[in-house]
This record gives sequence, C-alpha cells and structure tokens, in this order.
Amino acid sequence: MKFNYKLQRLCGASYGTPAATGSGILSSSSKGSNIVFTSDGNNVLSPVGNRIQVLDLLHHSCRTLPIEARSNIRRIALSPNDDRLLIVVDVNSYAMLINYHRGVILHRFKFKRTVRVMKFSPDGSKFAVSFGKGVQVWNTPGIRREFAPMVLHRKYTGLVGDVTTLDWSSDSTVLIAGGKDCQARVWTVDTVKDYEPWTLIGHKKPLVGVHFEDRQKTLAERHQFFTDDGNTGSTLAGKLVARCYTVSEDGAICTRECRKEIENTDDSGDNKSSLDLLGNDAVDFFSGSSGGNAANKTSAQNTLTDQAHELVKGRWGTTSRHYFSTNSNSQSVVSTSYSSTHSLLVVGFSNGLFGLYELPSMSNIHTLSLSHSTIGTVSINPSAEWLAFGCPKTQQLLIWEWRSETYILKQSGHAYGMRCLAYSPDGIVVATGGEDGTVKMWNSHSGFCYVTLPKSHTAAVTAVEFANSTVVLSASLDGTVRAHDLHRYRNFKTYTSDIPCQFISMAVDKSGEVVCAGSAEPFRVCVWSVQTGKLTDVLTGHVGPVSALEFHPVRGTLASASWDGTVKVWDLYKSNSVPETFENSADVVCLAFRPDGNEICTGTIRGLLRFWNVEDGNLICEIDGQKDIKGGRKFNDRMTSDNNSSSRYFTSIAYSADGTCLLAGGNSKYVCIYEISQQILLKKFQVSFNRSLDGVLDELNSKNLADGGAVDDEHDSADENDFSSHLPGAQRADDGSRKSRVEVLTMQVAFSPTGREWSTVSTEGLHVYSLDDDMIFDPLALTEAVTPAAVQTNLREGKYGMALLMSLHLNEFALVKAVIEDTPYESIGLVVKSIGRQHLGQLTQFLSKCMEDSPHVEYYLHWCLELLQTHGVYMEKNRGKYLRSFRALFRVVQSRYADLKTICDDNKYSLQFLESQANLLLGE
Repeated sequence: MKFNYKLQRLCGASYGTPAATGSGILSSSSKGSNIVFTSDGNNVLSPVGNRIQVLDLLHHSCRTLPIEARSNIRRIALSPNDDRLLIVVDVNSYAMLINYHRGVILHRFKFKRTVRVMKFSPDGSKFAVSFGKGVQVWNTPGIRREFAPMVLHRKYTGLVGDVTTLDWSSDSTVLIAGGKDCQARVWTVDTVKDYEPWTLIGHKKPLVGVHFEDRQKTLAERHQFFTDDGNTGSTLAGKLVARCYTVSEDGAICTRECRKEIENTDDSGDNKSSLDLLGNDAVDFFSGSSGGNAANKTSAQNTLTDQAHELVKGRWGTTSRHYFSTNSNSQSVVSTSYSSTHSLLVVGFSNGLFGLYELPSMSNIHTLSLSHSTIGTVSINPSAEWLAFGCPKTQQLLIWEWRSETYILKQSGHAYGMRCLAYSPDGIVVATGGEDGTVKMWNSHSGFCYVTLPKSHTAAVTAVEFANSTVVLSASLDGTVRAHDLHRYRNFKTYTSDIPCQFISMAVDKSGEVVCAGSAEPFRVCVWSVQTGKLTDVLTGHVGPVSALEFHPVRGTLASASWDGTVKVWDLYKSNSVPETFENSADVVCLAFRPDGNEICTGTIRGLLRFWNVEDGNLICEIDGQKDIKGGRKFNDRMTSDNNSSSRYFTSIAYSADGTCLLAGGNSKYVCIYEISQQILLKKFQVSFNRSLDGVLDELNSKNLADGGAVDDEHDSADENDFSSHLPGAQRADDGSRKSRVEVLTMQVAFSPTGREWSTVSTEGLHVYSLDDDMIFDPLALTEAVTPAAVQTNLREGKYGMALLMSLHLNEFALVKAVIEDTPYESIGLVVKSIGRQHLGQLTQFLSKCMEDSPHVEYYLHWCLELLQTHGVYMEKNRGKYLRSFRALFRVVQSRYADLKTICDDNKYSLQFLESQANLLLGE
C-alpha cells in the first residue's frame, strides 16, 4: 500500500475562515480577505483560513495550493501579466513570497505593522502595502531563492488615519491612498522635481476605495474634447492631466481631476525651459526613475509620457459627487473594485447588495441582491466579464457574469461546520452532514458542491450513509432518520422512533434494505425497513449512549459500540437471539469491521485500539495511540499538552481496502495510519498548521505565564490587542473584552472505495488526501539503454510493443502519445497483449489523456476495446486498483460520444436527403 498521500483539495468552504463560522467572530476583520483573478481571468484565487483555493472556472475544478500560512490570511496579491509571484500576508503581518506556478515558498518576511491592503503596480516591478498611517513600496523580487529578496523602495506618509485602500496609476509612476481620516493623498513613486503631494478631502466617512482612471482614456478625452485653451468644459480650468475616484463608507463617490495651466512659451523662456529639463533629468537620474534612464528619448518626450511629471504644478479639484444610496444608515459601502480599461466600478454593500456602475457618468448598469450578509470583497476579471464576490460570514463565493446575468459559480459551506461524511459506492461523490442540519453532495474530483439537499432536519446531522448510488440517509439530533433521493433531490422517507430521542450513530446494511440508528438516551438501537419506513425492531441492552454502529461486510450481523465499555454483535435475522459481547476496559467511542469481516477494531477513550477475532471473540492485539494522537495546547489550558488527556483518544477509525492498515483520527490535529500486523505507526498527518485555531501549538509561551497559569494574548491568531488605558486616570489596562477560538478537531475519517484517496472532516472543512494524479517518474526496470532515441529506433524497426514499454518507463506524455499513434491499426491487439499488468493503470491513464483532444476517435476506441478484451477480467478482479484510471477513461469516452451524437443528430436529415437523392438518380 502506498502512503504518499497529499492534500489535494479542501472542500466545505471556498472563501472565508471556516473556523470562525458559527462562533459569531470573524477572524480579524469583518471584511475578510480579498479575492484575486489571474491575468487570463479564468482562475480565481480565494483564501480559506490559512490556505488558498485555486478555482478553474473553465474546467470547473478546484485545487488547494500546497502552502500554509501561519494563521488566517488577510491579503493576497498576484503579480500582473505573468502570474509568477504570489504574496500572502496573514493577520499577524507574516508574509510569504510564493512561486505561484510551482507552489514553492521562496521567502518569508514579517511586516512591522498591520497590512490592510496590498497591490502590485501595473508593470509588476513594485508592490505597495499599507503601513499604519503610511504606505511602503517594495521592489518586486525574482522567482529564484535569494538571501534577502525584499528591498524597500520608499515609504510615503502624510495621512492622519490608518490606510485602508490604495491604487496605482496605469504607468506605475503615481500612487494614491485613502484612510480612516476620510482623506486621500497622491504621491509620485519616484522623486519628481517641483512636485508636492496633494491631499484630497471632502468625505465624511472613511474611504473604502480609491481608483485611478486609465491614462490612455484620459488622454483620449483630452484630445477629443479640449478647446484651444485646453479645457473640456469642466468647472475646473486648465488642461486635464489625471482623473481619479474616491469612495467612502457612506456611499459617496467623488470624481477628482488634476488640471494644469497652459504655459505660454516664447524665446525669452528658452533658457529657463532648458534648465528645467536638465534639472528634471538630474532628479530622475539620482532617484532611479525611468525618466532619466531612457537615453534614446529626449527629456521633453519623457515629460509627455510620464504621468508623474505631468502632475507637477497641477491642481486637484472635485468635479462631481454622487451617492449610491439616499439612506446611508441602512447600507454602507464595504468593498469596491474598478476596471480602468473598461471604466466599470463594482461596489459591495453591507446588506448583501452589489452595484455595477459606469464611470465617470455613474450610470447604474446592474444591481442585484446576492446574500443577506455583508459582501466583504469584490473583484472584477481583466476582461470585465466576470465579477467575484466573497461573503466572509456565510463563507459564500459567487462568480457572476453580468452581461448574461447568470452565475458562473456559487459555493458555500455548512453554516456551522461539518460533522460527518460518507463516500458513494463508486467513490466519486462525498456526502457531508453539518451542524446546520443540511446535507451537501460534493464531487471528489472537482471539489465543488453540486447540490444542497432541501433542509429537512431541525438539528445537527450526526451521521450520513449511502444505501446505494441513488439514496443517501442522514441521522440527526432531532430524532429522525431521513432518506434522500439523489435523482429528484428530495426527502422521500422519514424514519422516527416510538419515543423521542437523539440519534448519534447510524448504519445501513450492504443490500440497502435495513437502516439502524443508535440514540444517546434512551440507550437503544432502532431498526427500520428502508422501503416501508416501519420500525421493525428495537435493540436494547446497552447502559450507555450508543456511539457507533456498523454492519458486517458479508453477513447480516450488526455491531454496536457504547459508552458502557461494551461492543455487542446482533443477528437481526434471528428472533430472540442473544448478542455476543466484547468487553472493554473503558468507554468505546468508535468501531470498524475489516473488509473481509473476520476482524473488528474498537477504540476507547484511553487511546487504545483493540482488534478482536469475530469468530471466537478473542483479543488479537492492542495498539496504544495516546502519544500518537496527542493534541496541542488549548487557549484555556493551564497545563502543557503532555499533561492533558482530554484529546488522547480516537473518535473515528476506518480500514484500508486491503485490510492491512487502519486510519484513525480524534480530537486533535493528527490523523494516524497504523500497520495492524506489526502494530506500528506508519505515518501521521497534521490536518492544519493554522495558529488561529485552538490546539495547534504544543508548547506554552513563557512570556505569557502568570500566577494563575498561562495567559495567551492571541498575538499569534489575530490582530495585536491594545490593552493600554483608554480613559484618563484608569488603572486597569484590561478592557474586559474576550475572544474564543475554535479548536482543531477531526470528527470523522473515511477511505475512498477506490483506495486512492481518503478524507477527513475537521473544523476547517473536508480535507481530501489523495495519491498524486500527475504521472510521476517511475524508475522500475529503467536502464541506461532506455532512452527516447531507443524508442524511436524500435519504432522504425517495427517493434511497437518494446517501444511502448520503453516510453511507459520514461513516463513522458509526448513520447507515449507518439508511440501510440505510430502503432498500426492492425498491430494494436498484439501490442496490448505485450503490456504487463503493472503498466495497465498507467496505459489507461495515457489513453484517456490522449483521447481527450484527439480527432482519431475510432483509432483510440480500438485501443480501449483491445485493452478491455485482453485484460478486462484481471482489471475487474482488481477493480480497486484500476477504478480511478478506468473512470477517467470512461469519462472521456462518454464526452466524445456526446459530441459525436450531437453532430450526427444535426446531420441526420441531411444524410437522409442525400441518400434519397442518390437513390433517385440511380433509379433514373
């Protein structure tokens, strides 16, 4: 069995901080983090906790970058044009420089102040970050590892309040920033002679957006509408130089224009003008700006092409003021995004509305209500076709195409976190139950939730199980078990007990005809018929809550675990039968049957995993997992994690497909895989390194120790709290406010039926760990003679089978595809017979990848037919090993069939007409 499982994707939330959901606390800012489009506009980068989700909108898939921040992410920025560098900043101002294409961390850095906004310059040479009441501009580092890649270019000050928003001019020479002091300030990135920064006032509330108009549009408007004196008809006199927009929380948007007077040039001022140009060149040269470095251009040309120089001696003024809403108390502006090339402004409001406006006319193009909660962030893709919205409170991510008024993507997780999961028989679908009483269906390949079943439970869902591929059952604390139809997406049957109770466990037999549920109180197991919905039996005998249920894989017996320290095995098809009892030394919280049914494993609150022989009831072995599952220090703990036994036991276990290994998770940050025969720990996975969650850190911080124990000021998980005295004469520094953090837990673990992946439910969502989908280099039987040149030689000599084997060993897609397509049609059968069983899965994957975009449909179908006729029986017997690759092949064949079917249906009557005409001509 392979153990190189890696986190493939994090389902359950596409935006926001899942750990804070339901607690009424948003990590560090109610606005949440920002969403970024890639330069092609087809991918969206969305922060989820301390991870980043990459959503491919064209192929409808999702993946999680293999990086984790120290705590919840506050801001991300992606370099323009090439998307090569990604900068991630968490709530504690710890930053990471990441090679986005490779997913590799290049450098770690910490900003000395809280970063509220960050943005790259349009040319990608610099990026700006907020630094308290100022702005820092840094030079963009390279994509290679360096000792000190972060180089500070300059710091800009002048605002009285903290900076909340900033923007660059289109030529990356001018910077504007707005803050909580209701003002905006305009600086030049490099020192420009005779330029003084301007402060733009006129707002009554803090600014949430400042945006420069594209310079090409400004120049085009100036050349089109200017009169001889250089005026466009505005109330401001002079030549239009630049235009920007400022938006405040109260819904006011001001249009600002910079204009400068046209100077009269005569012969007497030639000497003065030449001296000014020389002075500008000197300042540009020593400040490092582009104006003095361009030797092939004159200074006058630089002055015309550089917006920073055009602002010299210009005057800023307000030309218009508009309001989004007449009632600013009911709704406030939370987020804005502006497309300078298309002059479109997107505004998100606190009541869930968003508006799309065209500037500078402020024409309302579109307004829509997306949610009942605040729209924390908005973004617009480079082509201005898709709008992205993030609601941090409900963890909603929405992609809206405003021209067709349709949703491109709409994802949201469980309102109060996940609690349980179940795989479908084919392993494609994952069903999850949440604390909000809903059941969601997730595609394990794409990572998206494709349906949320109509809410029928009134309490948390404690267990979900598949009766078959079309029916999923859910048990809840509301005392009901409900059956859902996956064709019509409705609840078609409800199973209830004769007395009120809360169900905490559930099991379905292999035929899907019987469903059982265990209750917390009274301590019994209810048995129903799935088809009739009648309560057929009630199993009593436990003296504690029934914590786990599971059916025997082969027989019709049922195993139940209870807090009374016993596991009972019931025969449901024999009346008045006495259950067999397995005694344990502590409360039993989980159990699992081995796939062959000859062994059963139980987990107790003392951290012991006990393995029993089902036939004779003897104890086979024990595994002590207390040290393996030991969690971290919690916020309210007054002891180290070594002395805390509250999390030293497993709450969920699952056998591997071959029954040799056991997957176990519990009330901690770890998931363990054990080898049963040797009783050893093979691998331990840590589901999260997010320090914003409780229980991640293992050791106490000595500087936070006090007489009453450890006092954590949460500087690792949120903004630094200011406990200084706010009132004159106050002696108490603590203001009395408190926060609570959600603990990192593993509620349930499960293996996929294919054995290629496993999943776990934690407080962050659904973690899907899988073996690498990409075909990795396999050195099996690889010698120095196996080279691409040797493959081409065998092809020329007609040894197609040997060439295919060599190309499979080299594992290069282009080489394998060339060998497959160079093989003659009549030789395909012989070549397939020469392929060994160890290469069947690899060859199937290559065929599915080659057939996906190839015009040779019949040729590849012949390959598939020969492969199934030759090795189909063996692949059926070992379906768990080949099911993943076979499913990929089936999906490609089905898609090509759908394409051909559409073409044939369109040409059906045309072919019939041509045939009838041919028959008429032949008849004549």
